[in-house]
Amino acid sequence: MHQIAPHTPAARPADHAIVIGAGLGGLASAMRLGAKGYRVSVLDRLDRAGGRGSSISQGGHRFDLGPTIVTVPQGLRDLWAACGRDFDADVSLRPMDPFYEIRFADGQTFTARQDDAAIKAEVARISPSDSKGYEKFLKDSEARYWFGYEDMGRKPMHKIWDTLKVIPKFARMRADRSVYAHAAARVKDEHLRFALSFHPLFIGGDPFNVTSMYILVSHLEKAFGVHYAMGGVQAIADAMVRVIEAQGGTVTQGVEVDEITIARGHASGVRLVGGEVIPADVVVSNADAGHTYDRLLRNAPKKRWTPSRLNRARWSMGLYVWYFGTKGTADLWGDVGHHSIVVGPRYRDHIKDIFIRGRLADDMSLYVHRPSVTDPSCAPAGDDTFYVLSPVPHLGHDNGVDWAAEEEPYRAKMLQVLEDRLLPGVTGRISESLTFTPETFRDRYLSPFGAGFSIEPRILQSAWFRPHNVSEELPGLYLAGAGTHPGAGLPGVIGTAEVLGKLVPDPKVRAETAAQYALRMAAE
Repeated sequence: MHQIAPHTPAARPADHAIVIGAGLGGLASAMRLGAKGYRVSVLDRLDRAGGRGSSISQGGHRFDLGPTIVTVPQGLRDLWAACGRDFDADVSLRPMDPFYEIRFADGQTFTARQDDAAIKAEVARISPSDSKGYEKFLKDSEARYWFGYEDMGRKPMHKIWDTLKVIPKFARMRADRSVYAHAAARVKDEHLRFALSFHPLFIGGDPFNVTSMYILVSHLEKAFGVHYAMGGVQAIADAMVRVIEAQGGTVTQGVEVDEITIARGHASGVRLVGGEVIPADVVVSNADAGHTYDRLLRNAPKKRWTPSRLNRARWSMGLYVWYFGTKGTADLWGDVGHHSIVVGPRYRDHIKDIFIRGRLADDMSLYVHRPSVTDPSCAPAGDDTFYVLSPVPHLGHDNGVDWAAEEEPYRAKMLQVLEDRLLPGVTGRISESLTFTPETFRDRYLSPFGAGFSIEPRILQSAWFRPHNVSEELPGLYLAGAGTHPGAGLPGVIGTAEVLGKLVPDPKVRAETAAQYALRMAAE
């Protein structure tokens, strides 16, 4: 276990920063602060760094628990460069080709690739009359990428004017239109409409209600490709820890922060569950924004992120994830690659069941991750490792799902879908098994309502309307991770640290500010 950096009177208080949570956003924030010259202590309640991007090993299989792909490697390269390091020297990325295959209930397929000619041929094969509309959709996607990702997504949005001044451009880009509605305006074939609109599910959004700004994901895939980190995303998290330690920081596992302490109206450190108080001048919370405000600041007055406000927010869907290993299957299912999406018979109604009705449907759509076809380290020789994810309602609906009763029946339904549509004969090959339900996300990650991706990224829950990277409730507190700006997904949470790094002053500036405060207090 790593040790918490000791706090001594000789150390300048302004040099010490505490990061709550060793998720990817927290680790990236620690790297940014370490590069500024802070002495950083990262505190995490789990036994492995990475948060939702960590892993569990069981029976010779490594199960990557959360994100499985890297879509904007440059974000990670920029992070490492800010620390004077080379990302590619620390982590090995493998480009995916194809990115993924979508299998529809009627037997149609769609294979996503980066190659321009190949993807255009795929569109023409499915619906020749939609080829021009598809190309227009890609242009729309690129325009939104430059505006929504490179511009808004990489700068602080905690001032209302920063959002108000871009409203005219939002209007011109039809941000009022949903992702699905925008896809439907460009192509007529329902298979293509799905292929161009399902991406918000990867960041917890309802494609029929999330703003069309999120079609930028299609450009991310096309421009940067889809990559897999050898060793899984866990390898990225472990490399981040090594950078933090090389900077003189520490990452401590197995300790839980119970409360953020306050002195003179300023974040002054944290109190651990065991009662120990650790002082700091900068506190970064990588815990879910809802948990940060509802639990960690439970004794502080709040003007905006009150319990009632958090309860009224729209939260992302929950996730049911089945991790399993199979015996002697490395040479089976040759048509099943690294990433597959098995689409159920309904789209709009199924999404409504998940996000609006809060109902656990009998049918399902599945994201299937088979990393062992790329990375032999995740499974014993000759075997396979799988991760199968199904979007389900979060725990906050009035008619909440009883997962104690539904967990095993739902897994059995999932197994049948896999048998029938992707992995025939898999039932007799399963050697290891582990399931996560929304209750697991609530208990393991302290996620409100067991939501998979924190607050849903609807238009009035994005940019200024989202919890800010610099807390509007407590000076000295900053937020990182999926629940703050710019949002969920691996590029998003890494981006929260980039934005945060622009907001936290350098230690020297903080020290000067503290000295000025002391002089003013003495004069008074």
